[in-house]
Amino acid sequence: MLRYWTAGESHGKTLVALVDGFPAGVAIDTARIDAELQRRQGGYGRGGRQRIEADCVELLTGVWKGLSLGSPIALQVVNRDYKLERMEDLTRPRPGHGDLAGAVKFLGPIRSVLERASARETTVRVAAGALARQLLERFGIRAMGYVVELGGIRVDPPDCAWDERLARRAESVIYSLDPRRDAEITALIDATGKAGDTLGGVVEVCVEGLPIGLGTHAQWDQKLDGRVAQAVMAVQAIKGVEIGLGFEAARRVGSRVHDPIRFDADQMAGPTLGYVRTSNHAGGLEAGMTNGQPLVVRAAMKPISTLRKPLASIDLNTKQPALAEYERSDVCAVPAASVIIENVVAFEVARALVDKIGGDSVVEMEARWELYHRLARQR
Repeated sequence: MLRYWTAGESHGKTLVALVDGFPAGVAIDTARIDAELQRRQGGYGRGGRQRIEADCVELLTGVWKGLSLGSPIALQVVNRDYKLERMEDLTRPRPGHGDLAGAVKFLGPIRSVLERASARETTVRVAAGALARQLLERFGIRAMGYVVELGGIRVDPPDCAWDERLARRAESVIYSLDPRRDAEITALIDATGKAGDTLGGVVEVCVEGLPIGLGTHAQWDQKLDGRVAQAVMAVQAIKGVEIGLGFEAARRVGSRVHDPIRFDADQMAGPTLGYVRTSNHAGGLEAGMTNGQPLVVRAAMKPISTLRKPLASIDLNTKQPALAEYERSDVCAVPAASVIIENVVAFEVARALVDKIGGDSVVEMEARWELYHRLARQR
């Protein structure tokens, strides 16, 4: 089983991800992990901390001469802004954060909760996902995340080739696929920041090259749609997840929701095995399994909870009304969320791939991949 855990606090010494079950023999390029970490720090609307940190990964275990060993891989990102021991506690919980619930749950200081609850933890989730993507690419599977809505302004993704989408995203400071909309949206971010407020939005992730049959229908906790939804919802500030049409499917009749199937012998060599669809409203998943179509996932991110113009709260010590505390924060982190969601979805897909074809080494996995597809084409 491929899985990972994270450890560390926002202003602690370091952040760590421990990845277990990663097959041996995969060439690991740390520069590509660093590139994802740097994208996570970018995007218009980020705050001052991104100018302090220069995130880069260090592989502590599980790799020898650039190749994975099949043993646990420890990924570390050191915090330059390490100051946890010098920081004071907060007494006025911030609405939207875990300050109040955590202080009551653990019968302790707010600081002990907010440091771990912080989205800074997603740094090493991105690192784990960027590692997993180097496995996925051996099998022709690739993932891309981008912004489709920010502050109520929709930016619909165009129907164009993968490379063109990548180029469009690289041009956009908000990581959308239509850089022509950047000026309108950055103006909104600036105005919102001046008002002491924050913005949320919606991001979309598309995963292409998926074979038929990742995931399973057999147990609720092994369905791939459920695992993807959990991974995405577990990202800080995410309040909703859709796959395919999502909530729109509830508003349509069945004939406008389900994806008709046809067979095209010319596409038998591809991931669909020739079983193609005239639409992809299901978002690539049916009954908890991939169906050969691209996986399409959307996540709704709420506005950041730390406001420069604080909301009403109370002082935990006196129980008297007070304004919530303020700590350095972003105006908008929706572009960064697109990077985070892209990588957590990629990890879940890699996990499902390892579950399906197994193997202690990537060479063994590739042999099993070929065997599975040869047998599936005979179905």
